[in-house]
Amino acid sequence: MERMVGTVVRGLRAPIIREGDDLESIVVDTVLKASEAEGFKLHDKDVVAITEAVVARAQGNYATTEQLALDVKTKLGGETIGVIFPILSRNRFAICLRGIAKGAKKVVLMLSYPSDEVGNHLIDIDKLDEKGIDPYTDVLTQEQFETLFGQSKHTFTGMDYVNYYKGLIEEEGAEAEVIFSNNPRTILSYTKRVLTCDIHTRARTKRLLKEAGGEIILGMDDLLTSSVEGSGYNTNYGILGSNKSTETTIKLFPNDCTTFVNGIQKKLLEATGKIIEVMVYGDGAFKDPVGKIWELADPVVSPGYTSGLEGTPNELKLKYLADNDFAHLSGEELKKAISECIKKKDNDLKESMLSQGTTPRRLTDLIGSLCDLTSGSGDKGTPIVYIQGYFDNYTK
Repeated sequence: MERMVGTVVRGLRAPIIREGDDLESIVVDTVLKASEAEGFKLHDKDVVAITEAVVARAQGNYATTEQLALDVKTKLGGETIGVIFPILSRNRFAICLRGIAKGAKKVVLMLSYPSDEVGNHLIDIDKLDEKGIDPYTDVLTQEQFETLFGQSKHTFTGMDYVNYYKGLIEEEGAEAEVIFSNNPRTILSYTKRVLTCDIHTRARTKRLLKEAGGEIILGMDDLLTSSVEGSGYNTNYGILGSNKSTETTIKLFPNDCTTFVNGIQKKLLEATGKIIEVMVYGDGAFKDPVGKIWELADPVVSPGYTSGLEGTPNELKLKYLADNDFAHLSGEELKKAISECIKKKDNDLKESMLSQGTTPRRLTDLIGSLCDLTSGSGDKGTPIVYIQGYFDNYTK
C-alpha cells in the first residue's frame, strides 16, 4: 500500500532526571523502550531531541543568587550599576535580578518600551500614539510612565513587572530607580558601569555603550562563565538561557552539549545499527500573534547537535510546481511529473523560484521549535522527542 503518513513526532516519557544521572543511557533506553512499546521501527535520519532543562539538571549546572552576586560585585564594582533591557519574566530573569541586586548598592533599571526584546508588552503601542510619546527618543521616569499609562499589567499573567522588579531589587538590599528608554546610551547619564541584559541584540548594545564612554560594560553572557565558589557556569552564554530553580537557585544553560549528543548517537548506532541524529533544544523560535511574544528567550534554539543537522532545508514548493510548471497536468500524471522534478532537484535551491515560500531557516531552529511545541513546558513529562520522516519528501 502507498505510504500515507509523512513526518511523525512523538513526545517520549522519561524518568525524572536528577543531578548525576547518566542521561546518555537514559535517553537511549527511553527511545528503545518507546519503540518496542509503541511498535515503531527506528530508521536512519530519525531525530531524537532532548530538552536543555534535563541536560543541565543531570550536569548539576546550578548557581545560587549569592554566587551570582559575588561575580557581579567582582566584575562591576558593587556600587551603582545600570541594568538595562531585561526581558519581563518571573522564570527567566527575576531570579537573576535577585543575584544582580545582591551585588550592588544601587540598581538603575532601564526598561525598553512598549515591550521587551521578546515581545512582552508593558503597554500597547497605540497608547504611545495617544499620548504623543516617541519610544525612539523619549526617556521616562517611573513616575512619568505611570502618570501617563497607569501601572502596567502583562497580557497573560497580569503581572506589574515594573514594580515587581523594583521590589525585588529593594528586597535584596539595594536602592532601585526605574527609567524607560530604548537608547542604550541613556543609562550612561546615571552610571558608567552597565550590565546589558538583552539576548539577541547584546553585541550591538555593548558596542554602542563602549563607544559612548562606558567604563565597564558587561552582558549576561559575561557572568558565571566560570565557577564562582563551586557554582555551575556556562562558558559560552554565562547566565543567558537560565531559569529559576528555587527562590535562591538558578539553573544555567547546559555545557558540553556537542559531546553529549555525539555520545547518544554512538550508543544508538551500537544498539540499532541506525545513524540517528541527536540534538539538545531549548526555546523554539516562533511568535505568538495574540500575545505578541516571540518565544526565543534562550540565546540559541539548540546548544548542541550532531553533524547531520547542519544546514537549511533544500525543498521545492509543490504548490508552485502544480500551479506553474505542471498546471496542465492532473492526477497520476501530475504526481509523476512532480516526483521526477523532486528527484532531479539541485543540491542548492536558494536562488531558485522553485523554492520560494519554503522556510529559509536553519534545520536546528525548525526542529527545535517543533520539539518545544511538542514537549511544552508544563507537566507532560516528555523531555525527549522522537521525530521520524522529517527529511523525507513526496517521493519517499
